[in-house]
Amino acid sequence: MYNNNKGFEYEKIAENFLLHNNFNIIEKNFSCRYGEIDIIAMNNGILHFIEVKGRKNLDHGYPREAVNLAKQKRIIGASKYYFLLKGTDDVFCQFDVVEIILEGNFIN
Repeated sequence: MYNNNKGFEYEKIAENFLLHNNFNIIEKNFSCRYGEIDIIAMNNGILHFIEVKGRKNLDHGYPREAVNLAKQKRIIGASKYYFLLKGTDDVFCQFDVVEIILEGNFIN
């Protein structure tokens, strides 16, 4: 069921991009009662909490515009729980959005 989901396709594209750019993928689709984080990755000593958003075109705006304040709060809540769960509190972190726009057969 999930493999047929467009979000899965976008997450695979994002994962390949991150790996190509020397990110170490730690977790995918981390979920808890506070929210969900698409990808958690490490790069240059920084822990990245990454939201993946994609669209076929820009008819409804940029994908990043879907990461509204409510979504940001859920990501922050999930990241706090992740730190609590993993016992990690001495690492710098960053919140990112990987934006994917598919137009025809091209990836932008």
